[in-house]
Amino acid sequence: MSTSTLLAASGAVSGGEAVTFWILAPLALAGAIGMVAARNAVHSALWLVLTMLSLGVFYVLQAGPFIGMVQIIVYTGAIMMLFLFVLMLVGREASDSLIEVLRGQRIAAIGLGLGFAGLLGSGVYRATQGSTPVGLEQANAGGNVEGIARLLFTDYVFAFELTAALLITATIGGMILAHVERRKEDKRDQVATMKARFAPGNYPGPKPGPGVFATSSSVATPARLPDGRLSDRSTPDILPVRELTAEETTLKGTEK
Repeated sequence: MSTSTLLAASGAVSGGEAVTFWILAPLALAGAIGMVAARNAVHSALWLVLTMLSLGVFYVLQAGPFIGMVQIIVYTGAIMMLFLFVLMLVGREASDSLIEVLRGQRIAAIGLGLGFAGLLGSGVYRATQGSTPVGLEQANAGGNVEGIARLLFTDYVFAFELTAALLITATIGGMILAHVERRKEDKRDQVATMKARFAPGNYPGPKPGPGVFATSSSVATPARLPDGRLSDRSTPDILPVRELTAEETTLKGTEK
C-alpha cells in the first residue's frame, strides 16, 4: 500500500498536501463564485472547469487516483466541453438572462439556494461529526480502480445508468428548447441574397475603413468620402456617436 493511502487512512496530512490545498482551494472557490457571477454562459462554464480541475487534484491527494483522473478527463474534458459546444451551438446572448419570465424568480432562487446549501451543510456536518472513517483498507485491498469499479457496476449500477440517461436527456432537451425554427420562406438562397445586395438603395461595395482621411485613427472616427462628407458606414452601429469639433471636421492636407 502506498504512503499516500496510509496517510489518508490514518487521517494525517502531509506538508505537500497542505501546501497544495491552500493553493488550489482559493482557486476552486474563485471558480465557483465566478461560475455563479458570470453573465456570459460560456464564461460561467469555463469558471466551472477551473473548479473541477481543482477537485480532481484533491481526489488524487486523498489516495483516489482513479476518481481524480475521471474528474479531470470525463467531467472536465468531456462533459464540460459538451456543455460549451451546446452553449455555442444555440448561440444565446447574455441579454437573454436579463428577462425574467416569473417576477421575483431571481430573489426566490437565491433564497432557496442559500437555504438548501445551509441545510445540506448542516446535515453533512452532523452526520460526520465525531466519526472516524473506516474500511478504506478493505475497499482498496485489490486496488483503488478495482474497488471503485466493483462498487460502481454492482451496488450503484442503477444510479450510474440513471445519471447518464439524465445528462443525455438534459442536453438534448436544452438543444430542442433553444432551437429556433426558421420558416421556409425566410430562407434565402444565393440568387436571392445577390439580388438583395444589388437592390436599388444598397451599397454592394466594401465599406470604407475607419480613420481614412480623418484626423484620428480611432474606430469611432468616421471616414471621409471624396467629397468631404462623413461616412456613417465606416463606424459600427454598436459604437457611440462621436461629436466632432469644427477643427476636426475641417479638411486636412487637401486644400488647393
